[in-house]
Amino acid sequence: MRAQATRELVSLKDRLGVPPFLRSCHTAVVGRYFVEGHVPAESIAKLLRQSPGWLCIALPGMPSGSPGMSGPQGPLVVYAVTPHGRWTEFGAF
Repeated sequence: MRAQATRELVSLKDRLGVPPFLRSCHTAVVGRYFVEGHVPAESIAKLLRQSPGWLCIALPGMPSGSPGMSGPQGPLVVYAVTPHGRWTEFGAF
């Protein structure tokens, strides 16, 4: 795994196809997918197991109780993004 700091985060997200309303503070490239935000490891493992034709999964914002964030956890929804810019619910936790 390699981390790379950049000041061009908006252009990186644009290039990857992250819809603006699903953006968060972290973007990772995992295999042929990108993962946006504080997505739980279980969701990433599910993505890699299923290997769908999506571009990414995303947990927008920095929600309380999500992995790495303190506070009470409410219902959180991870979204999947298609190559055509559409999205659907991938899972809730």
